[in-house]
Amino acid sequence: MKGAGIGVVLVLVYTGMMAAADGITKFIAGGYAAPQLFALSSALVVLMAYGGSKTTVAGPLKVISVWPMAIRSGLTVVASLAFFMAFRLLPFADVFLFIGLIPLIAAALSGPVLNEPPRPMAWAALILGLGGIVFLMPGGLSDMQAGHLWAVLAAVTGGGSMVAARYIAKAERVPMAQVFWPNLALLVVMGLTLPFVWKPMSLTDLGWVGAYAVVLFGARYVVVEALRLLPAFVAIPLMNLQFVWMVAIGALFFSELPTLGTLLGVMMVVASGIWLVVEETLGKIRDMRRQVTAASATPAE
Repeated sequence: MKGAGIGVVLVLVYTGMMAAADGITKFIAGGYAAPQLFALSSALVVLMAYGGSKTTVAGPLKVISVWPMAIRSGLTVVASLAFFMAFRLLPFADVFLFIGLIPLIAAALSGPVLNEPPRPMAWAALILGLGGIVFLMPGGLSDMQAGHLWAVLAAVTGGGSMVAARYIAKAERVPMAQVFWPNLALLVVMGLTLPFVWKPMSLTDLGWVGAYAVVLFGARYVVVEALRLLPAFVAIPLMNLQFVWMVAIGALFFSELPTLGTLLGVMMVVASGIWLVVEETLGKIRDMRRQVTAASATPAE
């Protein structure tokens, strides 16, 4: 119970840290181009990941799953850019709807990619989550703006990145490499365009970029430790508390309050995520019971 309690605290810390990182992204997005934030922050994350490995690149940063890691890195670059643009164009809390869809999209993709087909009810949960976006755009697709398109792209590529991470984790245990290589790709891609968009930064803004890198790196470390102490079916619903942090940050720092449509949409996305976790858990229990029944029915030789 003690370990579980620590795990719950770590999940709460993780949601706060991720909301803080998103808040910094929205703050920087108002005055600087995406490459400026990501080139600087990813350089710091790469250095922290390299130092955290306590060895050379030939050690724990070396991976066997080269192509899956390349795909994960590419998807991470696209997702980062897309979320940056979404935060620039949409109210802070609205973006959460699309963040909440990422694990649902990952569940849908897990079948063809990981040979872990989701149960039929998981598809129903995904449909429910997508339905939450209807409340964000009551007028239908005609209400869709550029920010929503960026957010959709971010959710799809973010879900794909999660699936790629799972694919790599099934083949080898290289958690630090999963931080290092995607951020190195982000550094290279954004660094190539940085000279064309660079704007002089004050020491305060540089401090915000450094804080973003530290918070993001810390959040990714914390969530790994939290998932070690807590079952996924407990941790994932708790992560939806990130919306509470995002509403608070949006209200305090950006004078943004969620609309009724946003609240209804978030409720549907959160409910779909909980539904997905519960259904997967109950399905595994049913599978275990069938295996026990089949084993007990098999005559001893």
